[in-house]
Amino acid sequence: MIRLMNVSKHYNKTQTQALKNVSIDIDQGEFVYLIGKSGSGKSTLLKHLYGQVKPTNGHVVFDSYIVSRLKSNELYRLRREVGVVFQEYNLLDYKTVYENVAYVLEVTGVEENQIEERVMEALTTVGLKHKELDLPEHCSGGEQQRIAIARAIVHKPKLLIADEPTGSLDPRTSLKMLQLLHKINRSGTTVVMSTHDYSFVEHMPARVIRLENGIVKSDRSKNHTLLILNNTMGEFYVV
Repeated sequence: MIRLMNVSKHYNKTQTQALKNVSIDIDQGEFVYLIGKSGSGKSTLLKHLYGQVKPTNGHVVFDSYIVSRLKSNELYRLRREVGVVFQEYNLLDYKTVYENVAYVLEVTGVEENQIEERVMEALTTVGLKHKELDLPEHCSGGEQQRIAIARAIVHKPKLLIADEPTGSLDPRTSLKMLQLLHKINRSGTTVVMSTHDYSFVEHMPARVIRLENGIVKSDRSKNHTLLILNNTMGEFYVV
């Protein structure tokens, strides 16, 4: 579903080598943690998946799209298949929760008679159906992030990208957010989530790709992760 082939990214302006010969394959339906310290290349890698940046070298493929070759006026087709959640919620403060989510469908030309059903389905998924008429300012930080997730999944994307989605949330709310992302993944959506918090892997194991200075330092499957975690507790088993 997703393939990065020898992807490198060099920013001339800052003389930064953000990615160095990165090659990754991600299958449909996987949940992937992309971990690493700030500056390790996580956000740059994610931006390649939805065409925000193009590689200096190498190729990026998503489904039937060669993302690295798409022109600016062709990206809208790709982004109908990809939902993106950022650390900053980027909500429209003058629109209600319902209107914030519906806006995504309106600008992509979805027929009006389909919008209400799809918006309410997305709000139900994130547990905010009762907040549809509220303004974002009347919602907590965790609720605002869930609104952002509803907005990202309302068009039923094949891929959900979450770039440090819990960075501004407290630990308890972060765990709830993680549980929500895994719930969405179980519905069939591929999820790639960047984080610097390795404790998430302990709570809800999945594939882990670790970046360091733009290089893939390790790539562990869910089963391998479970084996390692339980090794630290004196047990060896794989489920």
